[in-house]
Amino acid sequence: MGTSHATAVGKDVPAMSDLVTYVYAVARNADALAEPTAALKGVADAPVHLVAGTHDDALVFVASHVPAQDFQEDALKRHLEDLDWLEAVARAHHGVIEAVATRTTVLPMRLATVYLDDNRARDVLDGGRALFSERLARLAEHVEWGVKIYVEPSVTPDAPGPTPTADLTPGRAYLRHRRQQQSVRDSVYRAAQQAAERVEAAGRKHAADHARHRVQQGVLAGGAGENVVNDAYLVPRDRCEEFRAEVTHAADGVQGVRVEVTGPWAPYSFAMPPAGSSDAEEGACP
Repeated sequence: MGTSHATAVGKDVPAMSDLVTYVYAVARNADALAEPTAALKGVADAPVHLVAGTHDDALVFVASHVPAQDFQEDALKRHLEDLDWLEAVARAHHGVIEAVATRTTVLPMRLATVYLDDNRARDVLDGGRALFSERLARLAEHVEWGVKIYVEPSVTPDAPGPTPTADLTPGRAYLRHRRQQQSVRDSVYRAAQQAAERVEAAGRKHAADHARHRVQQGVLAGGAGENVVNDAYLVPRDRCEEFRAEVTHAADGVQGVRVEVTGPWAPYSFAMPPAGSSDAEEGACP
């Protein structure tokens, strides 16, 4: 999944006991989409439904109703610091999007995108119709792959320890050892750069787009080693095997460098135009 964001309900603040409309994605309304969608459970274990536009149902919001008390601005700020709550919402959000993506092209919305009610959501869908249609057309028959590169200098052979010699004092022997250790670390990072270049070459050959995310640190980094590359690629379905095979082998023969490939995913990282483009502010927010 891509980076999470939150969007609180708008100026018309609902009562604490009210329900608001949580939107997972924009989707093309494929044949019989309503029936399998209605069988899904989303955030807060609520049933999922479709919200069509005012004039036709060619595009729909995939949505469900959630308690307003959890998504008003102050409550949402508190919840975003609660990792258990955040994980539950993220899993439900992802589960709905991935289920719908197996049946039609989807444009994932940001985590915790909510509107006052279905009517307000419908207004947003109507207002963003041109942008949503353009983005869905671009994403059709494409999926996202995640690629992370880790360096693990600790798995490389240790540089020889300081050996007392007649011509070196203990202090000089220590400095020589530290230089040897640094040389080993530098060689691992150079190898990681070579692996990253191989991944990017595979992306240029097979992918339609590339997104660079901030490298992960702390608990988000997951596995062992230092995360030095955290990228996503938008790949046509018919090029996935070639892309995955080349990226998976990008670090072959390189000690201390690990490449992790995940996917295919719904195209979270490519749902909206890059920040700063002329249409980046339209459509996604209430």
